[in-house]
Amino acid sequence: MTQTKTERSVTINPGMLCQPIGAMQAVLGVHAAIPLVHGSQGCAAYPMRMFNRHFAEPVEIALSSLGEDAAVFGGADNLVKGVHALTSRRHPELIAVITTCLSETIGDDIDGILRKIDLPVALVPMHTPSYVGSHVTGYDNAVKALVSQLAEQTGPTDKINITVGLLNPGDIRELKSMLEVMRVKANILTDISETLDAPLRLPRPSFPTGGTTLKEIADTANSLGSIALCKHAGGGAVTYLANKHKVPMILGATPIGVANTDALLENVSQLVGRPVPEQLRRDRGRLIDAMIDVQFKVVSKKVAIFADPDVASGMARFVHELGMEPSIVATGTASKEFVKDVQAIASQTGHEIEILQGCDLYGLHEAVKAAGVDLLMANTHGSIADDEKIAFARIGFPVYDRVGYQRRTIIGFNGGINLVDLIANSILEHGDAS
Repeated sequence: MTQTKTERSVTINPGMLCQPIGAMQAVLGVHAAIPLVHGSQGCAAYPMRMFNRHFAEPVEIALSSLGEDAAVFGGADNLVKGVHALTSRRHPELIAVITTCLSETIGDDIDGILRKIDLPVALVPMHTPSYVGSHVTGYDNAVKALVSQLAEQTGPTDKINITVGLLNPGDIRELKSMLEVMRVKANILTDISETLDAPLRLPRPSFPTGGTTLKEIADTANSLGSIALCKHAGGGAVTYLANKHKVPMILGATPIGVANTDALLENVSQLVGRPVPEQLRRDRGRLIDAMIDVQFKVVSKKVAIFADPDVASGMARFVHELGMEPSIVATGTASKEFVKDVQAIASQTGHEIEILQGCDLYGLHEAVKAAGVDLLMANTHGSIADDEKIAFARIGFPVYDRVGYQRRTIIGFNGGINLVDLIANSILEHGDAS
């Protein structure tokens, strides 16, 4: 087991996105909410294009349009005018003001500016400068800002909180399906299953009908407990709820594969005092049957995994369950916790795993060449698989060179079946399943 650290002082082809993009995705999962980016035009145009390509949805991001004058005199005037314009034209329930490099560098007091605005809309500041962290950090900061600003103790409920992280609409629908089978009510933070994969109906509503409501966010302070499916992207919120409102928390592993999904269902079962139903046990059996079906096609194949920290570590455990070897497990987000998670997998499974944290795509490419893997699992930017003539399975964000990825699930037992098919077919298409 090794951990590689880059010796370069420059980044070549970054392996992560900026904080505001993660914060925007979190806000887009809130009902009748608008993300207002306090920055220059590119800070909204680039993320909108990326969301449009990945989710195939008409994502709308508001912007305060800071220019040269704001860099000198501050952007308070732009921000106040933007909030008033959005409120009068769109009538949102929430406006989340997302900071950028420019607004943080010039020192705009976002919190103070918003406190002086008297409008019938919830205003939540989210501090997400792009020069630190990544999109994962931005998502985590955004969800924590939502609960710290809106959560309110009113009395105990029979619900649980689940922060889902940077998963896809299909993943959240699968999570909600499993909870429905268990007859468990949950506050999903935040729910993009109907906002970033909305049905097309005419006349088109001002806002999609789905998303986590402000009432649900407020109610998170009263729940039986909180579970973070992705501790790096949502762990901050459940930790806040535990410290501030004494809501029990579980920082679990992303439920990818058999063991991690078992752990999630057991955690939910303990929080609500209800057993795991037979229907989910049947789904588990189908996943195991699918894994056995492809065993001879995938066994002992070496895999390189590149994704957000929680997805990467969850995927590493699953490919081991398939009988494959997770040779490289990498993420573009620097995280000591990620290293510990993968080291634990390596010690439990006996695999020699090269761990890359905070790496760029050049570093990933060099590691793949040196290790000689059979399969690369990464987002669209993992096109290095073509250069190295190895199989390529697309996971993570963004995926825009294939259709429908955002609608499929990778979590739970059904998500595991999808991954089995994806991995085996990727190897078969490459002609390397002898």
